[in-house]
Amino acid sequence: MPSIDHMYHIDAPVETIYKAITTIKGLQSWWTTGTIGEAEVGGKITFPFSGEAMCVMNVHSKENNKSLTWKCVEGPDDWIGTELSFELAPVSGKIRVRFTHAGWKEQNDFFANCNFSWGKYLQSLRLLCETGEGAPFRD
Repeated sequence: MPSIDHMYHIDAPVETIYKAITTIKGLQSWWTTGTIGEAEVGGKITFPFSGEAMCVMNVHSKENNKSLTWKCVEGPDDWIGTELSFELAPVSGKIRVRFTHAGWKEQNDFFANCNFSWGKYLQSLRLLCETGEGAPFRD
């Protein structure tokens, strides 16, 4: 099954990055401003994109300052059942972020568009952590 994979580095403390990916306020600051839900393991988080799309993630697992995994339970057909993960590790004074959106049924135009969009939002995560201001979708 196809997966979207990105690996890059952020020049910020791991705690800052972990908070940005594991709290509602953090997610609102780099992905979509309308994010709501429960960010603890077993909780569900809703990510709205105005009338365009919406997805709901089940928080599957978290390891403090190391990793986060979500499973998509509602959203575009191609996303349902996929797994999204972030892995954080210190490398040469920065934090390496490995992002994977796995379990796609096929590699199609929607997959390509999402791959591009993930690159944009992961850059927003970097901006938030390094400068204090991300570039989220404004819901």
